[in-house]
Amino acid sequence: MANQKILDKKQAIIDEIADKTKNSNSVILFEYQGLTAYDTNNLRRLLKENGSEFKIYKNTLVKRAFDTLKIDLNEELKGPKAIAFSDDSIAPVKVLYDFAKKNNALVVKTGLIDGEITDEAKLRELSTIPSREGLLTMLAAGLMGTVRNLAICLDLRAQDLEKEEK
Repeated sequence: MANQKILDKKQAIIDEIADKTKNSNSVILFEYQGLTAYDTNNLRRLLKENGSEFKIYKNTLVKRAFDTLKIDLNEELKGPKAIAFSDDSIAPVKVLYDFAKKNNALVVKTGLIDGEITDEAKLRELSTIPSREGLLTMLAAGLMGTVRNLAICLDLRAQDLEKEEK
């Protein structure tokens, strides 16, 4: 029988995983086997810069935490996996796919985006969405174009009215 201290430590880790999963908008599972320590540290740094957290847990503890949350990802928890937690739904996906382009050892498998299980194909699609800043820039450009066109229209109408008065 296992020592009670060990069981308590394991339960604390299970609770930590469950808590992080509940409080994150995205939880991404990926394979990291084959990454060097240098690459792993770079990935941690990139994820941290984007408000994400990189953790490696035993699959059995992750499975137990997911079971308490009624999340069925048992098939994906075979082999070494790491988890990225984030409050942002898309930022860690973009970071992981950008990193995977340079490092073939990193393979994104599945995840939870806003509480829904998301497969690799959907995650790949989400990685192509522009960042929040990029989307805001596009919105501002669209609004500026509309305002510019309105100003041109009003100026042309004013010129027509001046011609009619003469």
